[in-house]
Amino acid sequence: MTASMNASRWSGLRNASVLIAALLVLWQVLYWWVGDVALASPLATFRYTERLVTGETFGMHAYDTLRAFTIAFTLSVVIGLAVGFWLGFAKLAGDVLEPMVVAVYAIPKLTLYPILLLAFGLGLSAKVAFGVLHGVIPIILFTLTAVRNTKPILIKTGKVHKLSPGQTVRWILFPAAVPEIFTGLRVGFSLTLIGSLLAEMFASQRGLGYLLMTGIGLHNVELIMSVTLLIIVFAAGVSTLLLHIDHRLHRRT
Repeated sequence: MTASMNASRWSGLRNASVLIAALLVLWQVLYWWVGDVALASPLATFRYTERLVTGETFGMHAYDTLRAFTIAFTLSVVIGLAVGFWLGFAKLAGDVLEPMVVAVYAIPKLTLYPILLLAFGLGLSAKVAFGVLHGVIPIILFTLTAVRNTKPILIKTGKVHKLSPGQTVRWILFPAAVPEIFTGLRVGFSLTLIGSLLAEMFASQRGLGYLLMTGIGLHNVELIMSVTLLIIVFAAGVSTLLLHIDHRLHRRT
């Protein structure tokens, strides 16, 4: 069993290394083809990223983005789980409100950003609100679906033992629905990050999104590439970890 797990890990590490190498080669080839107008070479990007990260102002921008994203994702998880369990547990409420939630999810979120700016103003509040707007709905929908797919026999067991709705959620629904819920959290993580960065790009004076827009405005290709690289590395690293946990949870069911 241990040998099989080690072999699987080495295989995954080898595949990841091959993928990264292939992406770097593709990046370099695209740079040779397009030139400095639209791309920076991998080596130039890595050098600029080192100077950017060790600079005086980068820490402030990174902290601002991480703070907004962390608050937004925490709120998305809390609200998403609460509403998802409620809609899944209360059949009438779920049948009535689920189409509305899906309809809101289909709306392009950028069209709602001016309303959020009027409601929350510039700064942290608007970034958090926009991040939550992106991330909370997938968590609601995945949680709702997970609760509905719970085996009826488990619900009947809770009724036999005279469990309250809260106890039923805690001891029966949540453990049974964890794998699907975690998938929703993984999707919500990515969308919350996108929402937080978009908010910084359009109405903020700090954050990685602001740095990205500054690079675009100045046509600073190296700054654009460096900030994009940092965002991709962070998102890919966390998403890979969440995906690994997601697969393990599904294998246990």
